Amino acid sequence: MAGYLARRFGQIVVTLLVFVTLAFFLIQAQPGSYTSFYALNPEIEPEVKAQLEASFGLDQPLWRQFLSHLQNYATLNFGVSFGHYPRPVIDVILERLPRTAVLFLTATVVSFYAGFLLGKTIAWRRGGVMEYTATVSGVLLFTMFTPWFGLMMIWLFAFQLGWFPLGKFLDPSLWRGSPVDANMVFTSMIVTAMAWGLAVLVATLAARRWAPGNEGRVILAGFGLALAAGLAAWWLSGVGHLAWDILRHMALPVGTLTLISFGGTMLLTRNSMLETIREDFVTVARAKGLPERTVRDRHAARNALLPVVTSLVFSLAFAVDGSVIIESIFSWPGMGRALLDAVLKEDMPLALGAFVLLGVMTLVAHLIADVLYVYLDPRVRYQ
Repeated sequence: MAGYLARRFGQIVVTLLVFVTLAFFLIQAQPGSYTSFYALNPEIEPEVKAQLEASFGLDQPLWRQFLSHLQNYATLNFGVSFGHYPRPVIDVILERLPRTAVLFLTATVVSFYAGFLLGKTIAWRRGGVMEYTATVSGVLLFTMFTPWFGLMMIWLFAFQLGWFPLGKFLDPSLWRGSPVDANMVFTSMIVTAMAWGLAVLVATLAARRWAPGNEGRVILAGFGLALAAGLAAWWLSGVGHLAWDILRHMALPVGTLTLISFGGTMLLTRNSMLETIREDFVTVARAKGLPERTVRDRHAARNALLPVVTSLVFSLAFAVDGSVIIESIFSWPGMGRALLDAVLKEDMPLALGAFVLLGVMTLVAHLIADVLYVYLDPRVRYQ
C-alpha cells in the first residue's frame, strides 16, 4: 500500500505541474494583461504604465515569468486579489472555501447515506409500489433544473411560509455589536461538527469490538452524548444564537443540494444493486443459508457500493465548480460566488487561484477514490 500511494502521489505532482503550466500559458495567450484596464486610461503617464508592468513582472522574459509563477504557486502565493484589495488571494480562498465545503459536504453526506439506504432497499424488494414511487421521485429530482428548483424552495419556505431567511450568510441586524465575528463562530461550528463525527467513529469502533449485537444502540448513545455536550457548550458560550442564525441561513441551500443529489445517488445505487444481485456469489451466499439481511448488506450492497463511492468522491471534487449556481441563487458567500465575481470583475489572480484549487481537489479526489477501491474490493487490493 505504501509503494502504491507513493507512486500515485508522484503522478499527482506531475499532473499538477502540467495543470499549472497549462493554466499559466492560457492566461498568457489571452489578449492584454493584468494592466490592460489601467493601460487604456489616457490620463496615466507612460512612466506609470511601465511601473505597473514592472510590478507584475511583465517586463521580464516569458520563461522567467513562468519560473516565478511556479515558485509562487509552490509557496501558495497566488498574488493579491483585485476585487478584495489589498487582501491576498490565499486569504480570500481560506475564508470562502470552508463555507462551500460545509455546504456541499453536509448535503453530500446526508444525500449519500439516505440515497444508498433507499436504493439498496428498493432494489432488493423490486417490483413493489415503494420501488416505483421512489424511482419516479428520484428521476424527477435528478433531472430537476437547479436554478428553478432553488427559486421554488426560496419562494415556498422563505417567502410564503417564512420558515427560513431569504438568503445570504447571516442577519446583519442580529450580529451588530456582537463580540465575535462570523468567521470565528463558523470555525467553531466546524470544530463541533468534527467532534461529533469523531464521537460517532469511536462509538462505531467500540460497538464492533465489544458489543457486536448492539451496534446501533451503542452508536446512537455515543452520538447522543456528543450532541448533548456540544449543545450545552454552545448554550453556555453566549453566542449560540449567532450559530443558530448561520444554521437557519444554511438550511435552504443544504436542503436543495440534498434533494438534488439524493435522486442521483438513489438511482445509481438501485441500478448497481440490481446488477450485483445477479452475480454468482450472491446465489452462493443464499445457498449457504445466510440471513437475507446479511446477504443484502455484507455481500450485495458492499460490491454495489463501488460506483456510488466514485460518484460521491468526484461530486466533492467539483464542489467549487457546482457551487456557482447554488451560491448565486441563495447569495451564499462561498468559493463559487467568489469565483463568479472574480470572472465578472476580471480579478484574474483570484480566478486563477480558484481554478488551480479546483484542479488540486480533483486530483486528491482521484487518490481518495483509489484508496477506497482498495478497501472495498479485495481484488484491487490483491493486484
